[in-house]
Amino acid sequence: MSQFVEQEAGTHLVSRIRGGLGKGVCGQVRVGAPDPSLTGNGGMVAVTELCDRLDVIAALDAAVGPIKQRDRGFGAGELLVAIASAQLAGQDFLVGLDRVRTDATGQALSPVPGLASTTAAGLARRFTDERWRAVESGLAAVTEKMLALLAPQRVEALTSGPVTIDMDATDVEVYGRKKQGVAYNHQGQRVGRPHVATWAETETTLAADLGSGVDDPRATAAKLLKRALAGLPRRIRREQVALRADAGYFAGQLARAADEENIAFAIGAKHIAPLWRLLSGIAETDWRATIDMQDGQVAVADYAPTDWPAGTRLLIRRVRLSPDQVSADPRSRRRRTLHPDQRALPLDELAHSDAIYAYSFILTNLDVSTPDTAAAVEHWYRHRTSVENIFRDSKHGAALRHLPSGHQAVNTAWMWGALLAASIAGWLHQLTATITGVDILAGHGVRDGKAMIATLRHRLIAIPARLVRHAGQLILRPAPGGRELLERILTSLRALPNPP
Repeated sequence: MSQFVEQEAGTHLVSRIRGGLGKGVCGQVRVGAPDPSLTGNGGMVAVTELCDRLDVIAALDAAVGPIKQRDRGFGAGELLVAIASAQLAGQDFLVGLDRVRTDATGQALSPVPGLASTTAAGLARRFTDERWRAVESGLAAVTEKMLALLAPQRVEALTSGPVTIDMDATDVEVYGRKKQGVAYNHQGQRVGRPHVATWAETETTLAADLGSGVDDPRATAAKLLKRALAGLPRRIRREQVALRADAGYFAGQLARAADEENIAFAIGAKHIAPLWRLLSGIAETDWRATIDMQDGQVAVADYAPTDWPAGTRLLIRRVRLSPDQVSADPRSRRRRTLHPDQRALPLDELAHSDAIYAYSFILTNLDVSTPDTAAAVEHWYRHRTSVENIFRDSKHGAALRHLPSGHQAVNTAWMWGALLAASIAGWLHQLTATITGVDILAGHGVRDGKAMIATLRHRLIAIPARLVRHAGQLILRPAPGGRELLERILTSLRALPNPP
């Protein structure tokens, strides 16, 4: 009934506005004085509630320590949370901190009010390499609290399979010859290169570095893995932990580091000549169908490079392609996965081949002794794309699609702000699901039901609202249609116990 009344009221308002207007005349509506009780980001209160429940700012401050001689003003935790919340609100440059600062009501709902862009840049320059490492310890403490608040069945769902560390790097193109810490990559783009390790099941960040376009992630991958392992909650480390990485990490050093830490691994292998030669020794009867992949097959070969741990085996996946799925361009990524004998053929001759297969090679120490276990390992490895979802979310949902400053320390803070924004989305999903037993955000995104940051911004954060005081209480009055999801999420977060 109330909804019908609201709709009728809206209809009458529109008729009153338009009723006195002649055709083509716009003289009845005028712009009045700004109303400071209004904000365009009323849903930011949900981010603030989440940060308070998990004590995010205090955890980061405790891990990093003081970054100024006098204990006043903003600290490390407030800096990173302010950057993250600004990016969640849709700001994509440092000056966005100044824009959200002018929104008086929005600042009252923000986890960190009042931080200016110049202050943020100055604080970021105070960070040392040790302090950036300490940020990982702070996030680990927050993730520990998040896990402690989850229902037992939710924890079981997160740890029922191997607890997975995904590792990957992405390039962020920048412009400007004087920017620090960037270089040209092999494609001729001037880029910074975030190198990130994540907890795949929760899609949260464990460890990260910001390098340049010439930095080979394999050189520091072993150290990043150990830091990522330390970033997992202590109770999780007792479970089976497994590492997934693509062919950019095809190096024995990373595999040995994983083996020393009792971590199972599955690492993509480059398409080198010895692996192509192995195909001739695999009979057609050795191939088995993959799980949830049309025209895919998997086989196992006894092969391991000399410097890799004992017990390493080669998992081979092939996917049958039709001729129209193959590009004539020899630089095409898919064409490079064809067998060398087929890759050299012109497109018209390739179309007359008996079968066209794209091959992938994976080195692993997981159990692949039977066709079923081999197919299961390949299926698990295929979901390595969860780290790519975090990159996509950090770039297109937050603002890691560029690095805004000429100073590397400021750009590192910006990277951590974007990764923290993606982690906030991951924490929010886990915590709201544990109270209701269902995912409140299900149906609000395509990432296994989890909403991307852009969706959260549209449906939860960027809600126009008025903040009023009544009977000694602050009341947020959102615009029509913006109440239900915000109210459900706030109710779920406030039903959680206080952090232990």
